[in-house]
Amino acid sequence: MSEIRQKYNRLARWYNALDGLPEVLGVKTLRRRLLRHVSGQVLEIAVGTGRNFRHYPWACQITGVDFSPAMLQIARREAHRLDLKARFLVMDAERLAFRNHSFDTVVSSLTVCTFADPVAALREMARVCRADGRILLLEHGRSHREWLGRWQDRRADRHAKTLGCRWNREPLDLVRQAGLGVIAARRVFFGIFHVLEAKPSSPVSVYFP
Repeated sequence: MSEIRQKYNRLARWYNALDGLPEVLGVKTLRRRLLRHVSGQVLEIAVGTGRNFRHYPWACQITGVDFSPAMLQIARREAHRLDLKARFLVMDAERLAFRNHSFDTVVSSLTVCTFADPVAALREMARVCRADGRILLLEHGRSHREWLGRWQDRRADRHAKTLGCRWNREPLDLVRQAGLGVIAARRVFFGIFHVLEAKPSSPVSVYFP
């Protein structure tokens, strides 16, 4: 944990530039669509530099957590710039210091790839989400195009060492392993990006491959 925290503290200053390509490829649009109807008390896991902030409805009350103080410092400035109602806490996604059923919506974007134990983190998201709440995920994973998936596999270790991101995980499989109920899911851009809406527990209702 300390190693990856140090990595993201070092990357914080440059993170938006390093993460710019996915935004150009359409992730910005996916963020906007995912978050446009969010309301109430919102918890954003691994909030990073606050890339999602401009897409939240203004009335939301946001709690942003991250294990990198340097990332949170940038996120705090971004929230202030946008005049958002937000608070920020240094916290491990796998051990959230909140009571059960504390939030209407839990959001995580491009973060499941970074967790040491992604299933544990997803279970924590479910624990702190209200029974009638929603868990909204925008993640990347292994492409279902086999040639591209194999390319990701070959470079996975190097990519993880450089950016702390294990980019060939299967987000939908991890969500199912965690016991979340998938309401809707779809894959875009050669199946690399996954947009998932889930609730704390229930069978899969809708899946769009």
